[in-house]
Amino acid sequence: MRRDPRVAFEVTPPNFRGYVVLEGDADLGAVTTDPHDAAADDLVDLYRAIAGEHEDWDDYRTAMVREKRLVLRLRPVRSYGFAP
Repeated sequence: MRRDPRVAFEVTPPNFRGYVVLEGDADLGAVTTDPHDAAADDLVDLYRAIAGEHEDWDDYRTAMVREKRLVLRLRPVRSYGFAP
């Protein structure tokens, strides 16, 4: 995605009836290398936006470094799908 940022993201419900696809450009953040770097802060912000507070932020940040996590942002330019 760094070389070619064009991506497609498909979401299908559990019953496999219908789908939606978003096409757009990916923006990859930096890989987390330190529990207190800006990339780890981005991951904390994302977690909070989706799931609220974590029970152990130090453990979460350490895991993000160990797993070499990063944030991927999708800027949609096209969407399509099917809903029965």
